[in-house]
Amino acid sequence: MKPLMHMFIGFFSFVTFAQTDLDLAESYYNNGEFEKASYYFQKLLDTQPNNSNYIFRLVEIQQELKQFQAAQTLLENQYKRRNNPQFLVELGYNFQLQNQSQKAIEFYETALESVSETPALAYAVALRFETHSLVDQAIRVYKFALDHTQNPNYEYRLAGLYAEKKDIENMFLSYLNFTKNNPTYLNQILRLFGDYISENASAKYNLILKKIILQKLQNSSSEFWTKMLSWLYSQQNDFSKALTLEKAMFRRGGGSLQGVIDVGLWAKTAKRYKVTSEALKFVVLNAQDFFLKIEAKRQWLVLETEHLPNPDLGRIQSDYENLLETYGITNETTETLLSYAQFLAFNTDQKNDAVNRLKSALEANLSSFSSSKIKLKLADILGSQRQFNRALIYYTQVHTALKNSTLAQEARFKAAKTSFYKGDFDWAETQLNVLKSSTSQLIANDALDLLLLITDHKFGDSLQSPLTMYAKADFLKFQNKKKEALSALDALVKTHPTHAIVDQALMLQASIFESVNDFEQAEKNYLTIEKTFSDEILIDDAYFALAELYRNHLKLNQKALNYYEKIIFNHQDSIHFVESKKQYRKLRESLEPSSTINL
Repeated sequence: MKPLMHMFIGFFSFVTFAQTDLDLAESYYNNGEFEKASYYFQKLLDTQPNNSNYIFRLVEIQQELKQFQAAQTLLENQYKRRNNPQFLVELGYNFQLQNQSQKAIEFYETALESVSETPALAYAVALRFETHSLVDQAIRVYKFALDHTQNPNYEYRLAGLYAEKKDIENMFLSYLNFTKNNPTYLNQILRLFGDYISENASAKYNLILKKIILQKLQNSSSEFWTKMLSWLYSQQNDFSKALTLEKAMFRRGGGSLQGVIDVGLWAKTAKRYKVTSEALKFVVLNAQDFFLKIEAKRQWLVLETEHLPNPDLGRIQSDYENLLETYGITNETTETLLSYAQFLAFNTDQKNDAVNRLKSALEANLSSFSSSKIKLKLADILGSQRQFNRALIYYTQVHTALKNSTLAQEARFKAAKTSFYKGDFDWAETQLNVLKSSTSQLIANDALDLLLLITDHKFGDSLQSPLTMYAKADFLKFQNKKKEALSALDALVKTHPTHAIVDQALMLQASIFESVNDFEQAEKNYLTIEKTFSDEILIDDAYFALAELYRNHLKLNQKALNYYEKIIFNHQDSIHFVESKKQYRKLRESLEPSSTINL
């Protein structure tokens, strides 16, 4: 037993010392103390003479010390011993560092010839070329390996090298070939493509990608290429074509309803509601899963109500009632019930009916989460009826039942907003101070915005009339009484034209103008903020709103570009900074297809 123990202790000591030597070697190397690093790497190499990492690091150190002959001797000896073409690449680079280009090329070519004899070494040799930024040679190795091994993973390495060379066409092609065989990488690759593809179908990179896909479609029956064409159409906001492709794939059995849903959601984000409606109808007609069918029908009814012109409110109400009668009140139909209650309360002014339906649903055997969502909606409707105290009771119940959840934080925020509507600004401020550190970033931002509104404007007027008037207008907006809200904000601006709250009033008014498609009036408000309140805290919000307005609705892309640029260069701390960079890059590519944008 003792000899075995001594052996174990000896081996452990060896590993420990080796680790210490490696740590020292790397530390000296990283600090530029190459003489000391050389000593320790040579010591490590003596103990493990076949360790390629030690060899290449020692060669690198010798080159830093201008000891090219020593590096050459080490590499030549290693090549004689192991006949590995990696060492030929390093020998070539050693000559390149000495400005002996012809000799370097000869070694590179010899290494490439060796790969053709032993394809298994291709990856290791290509990596050595990549290490020294010898991109063309690395590409040659990977292409050879791809041709002789049919391993699609080499396409990924090729794509990265083509990107480095700014050969975008081959980059697209290699990433697509790789992703076709590795579908789990699809979303990652699409995000990367998003940096190149713009909404302009005639932009340079859009045309390149489309050409590749169409050529593939001519020679392949794979649905992957149809899926890619659908994605490209969606990026170009040609959602009708994308939806047609997704429907066709589903009917052939090569696609899924998820593709139809994705196009519908992209169209909704771009405010192309007719396409979204068509997508949702298709899902309703073809879904086998009852929950998916219910959800698609619910979203379709919400879309009709909120975004399509001249909705048939009577038919929509009948459709809601049929859905709930067919499937009952369950956890799976809770969202449908909530949408119906919202519809009754704010679109047909049947608030009492909505309240009664929600109260009745609370008697069903629902989960705590579903019950809390119902109470949240119930409180919203009661609040809209100015039954503030009853609303606060339900908000408190939700917060108590689901402590620390996002829903609980939402309830707390709405309770604070209700106090704000009541004019109880001190209590609202107390609640918001807690919420501004909410784990939900969206709620935290909303809480902070409302907190700043209160703290900045509740002083200076003993009656707090400007803040009270603003709260009244905000409440009217909450009640979906948009005309009355606009009138209340007009009164505020006219009565207190020099008050600091005016920019807030103009922003709120502009958002209401946008919601009723009065984009020219919204533009006037934002431009007034730019002219009069350029040093105030809301200026980046106004710039971003203007940029989005010009891009999405007024189709004035150059103006949109200018306002995104103001945020990028003057408001780097804005919450709109990241999105502004993204849209700026796409617009620049759209307006100047041949330009190279580096942001």
